[in-house]
Amino acid sequence: MRVLAPVYGLTSAAAEASALAAAGVDGVFTFEGPHDVFVPLALAAAAADVSVMTNVAIAFPRNAVHLAHAAWDLHELSGGRCTLGLGAQVRTHVERRFGVGFDRPVERMRDTVEAVRAVFRTWQTGAPLDHRGPFRTHTLMTPMFSPRPHPAGPPRLAVGGLGPRMCALAAEVADELAVMPVTSERYFAERTLPAVADGLGRRDPALGRFEVLPELIVACGRDDAEQAVADAGCRALLGFYASTPAYRPVFDHEGFGDVQPVAQGLTREGRWDELASLVPDELLDLVVVRGTPEQVASAISRRYAHHATRVCVYTPYAAVDGLLADLVAAIST
Repeated sequence: MRVLAPVYGLTSAAAEASALAAAGVDGVFTFEGPHDVFVPLALAAAAADVSVMTNVAIAFPRNAVHLAHAAWDLHELSGGRCTLGLGAQVRTHVERRFGVGFDRPVERMRDTVEAVRAVFRTWQTGAPLDHRGPFRTHTLMTPMFSPRPHPAGPPRLAVGGLGPRMCALAAEVADELAVMPVTSERYFAERTLPAVADGLGRRDPALGRFEVLPELIVACGRDDAEQAVADAGCRALLGFYASTPAYRPVFDHEGFGDVQPVAQGLTREGRWDELASLVPDELLDLVVVRGTPEQVASAISRRYAHHATRVCVYTPYAAVDGLLADLVAAIST
């Protein structure tokens, strides 16, 4: 199993990527956060021999040609190892932070993926650009604005999903489904995989191979002290995620749905530091992959080895020297 890990900084992106490569990761990814999702990956790709992935670029506010250009440039910088990960975000952020429409998100995502794929096809094959969708129209691409075809083919397209309709769409039209990190073993088996099977039933074989890319919150420690630090960081992150209504289906599925509105209420009152207290040990065990490097690797293999060849790991705490390398080595064995 190959491992992807996050790059958090901007000025530190090159150093972070080099350190991650030295720890044995196959690739790095970035978030939509305080920095642009593409620029750190350019610095990372120039500094280290790693694959790169946007995880995720918020799709609806961005023009499909802009997305395609950014991904193609990263593809060149990384030696043909770029995955353009696209996500819908949630209505509040898309409408109020980005100021664009969010209605019919699954249909919007389909249109976005197909528009970007059409641009990629034009650049790779020279075919005329002719995408006419319900939200996006692109019918002009001249040689002056077209990059050269890439020997590895176009970048891969991933869609981030949790709900069954978005997961099914990813399986139908994208190259990968990036499974959102707030999930559980049971939710993945009983909700995500059936949705993927549904989408694959409508997939055009000409699109080629499809992959599931699990994203996992990992609390890893080699002793009690390291485990306590990891648990605290993951508990805080899970408390933050619990405040988002989009993740409630997972909590409902595991019998913890009442946590979500309480967490949301705390955020509205600005009581961010109290979110971690809402996550009991049982919920932490259900969503977070916990234990020594060997225990984490065993759990990942049991859950995902039959469905995936790569995983994204989130370690939201300060991992001491050598811990990440030990974790990556265990997962990759």
